[in-house]
Amino acid sequence: MINGSSPACSTEELLIVLMSRDIRDWETCACGALSMIPAASMLLAEATTAPHIETIILGSEELSGNLGKDIHFLAQRGKLDLFYHSAVQFDVEGNFNLHVLGDPNAPDRRLPGGYGSGLISYTAKRIFFFRTEHSTRTFVPKVDFVSGASVTPPEIKRAPEPFRLYTTMAVMSFDRQTARYSVESVHEGFTADDVRKNTGFDLDIPEPCPVTPPPSEEELHTLRTEVRDRMIETGTYPEWAESALQAQPF
Repeated sequence: MINGSSPACSTEELLIVLMSRDIRDWETCACGALSMIPAASMLLAEATTAPHIETIILGSEELSGNLGKDIHFLAQRGKLDLFYHSAVQFDVEGNFNLHVLGDPNAPDRRLPGGYGSGLISYTAKRIFFFRTEHSTRTFVPKVDFVSGASVTPPEIKRAPEPFRLYTTMAVMSFDRQTARYSVESVHEGFTADDVRKNTGFDLDIPEPCPVTPPPSEEELHTLRTEVRDRMIETGTYPEWAESALQAQPF
């Protein structure tokens, strides 16, 4: 649980709330299968600050759209405004890894892979990355395998906005023009030095570094009631929602 002067919340709830705040009204937003945190984030935004978004949740019985509208083709046509990614590794060049750990030819561990994540990272207008830890094993100088790249040759057209990355310590972004990660804010209970020590490459960190506004009582209440109920009713990871988004006294 995340504690302090603000209402206590879990790591998952923290990431859900932070990502929901950055969703823009009227966007078409999508996440892949086994994406509980992104799904809850979209539904929280729809219930609070972005009531007109279109949500495509591939792990949902009722909210997957028309067969997910085939989100890969949707992205290729420039119609996908926002997509969520996670990854096991991120590196200084803005690459991410979803495939293997260790030597790609003889890996220590094989991962599920990307299922089109590389393509969508090129074609979606905005990408939210998230990771439920912040450590030097996640943020490495060079990924073991490039599942997707943030920087490409100038003749390859990419959306101009930087990737945003949400972790348990900070909100960061990667600017393709400067090819650098920068820290936008650090969460309560952590410092810029904590972020720096737990990242395996240099970051641009402002001085002083802003503190991330923590989840409010209202945001957490909406998440634990309205969003939780909707996830259960629509078959959107109902078991996870029932256990992870439990009502708690403030």
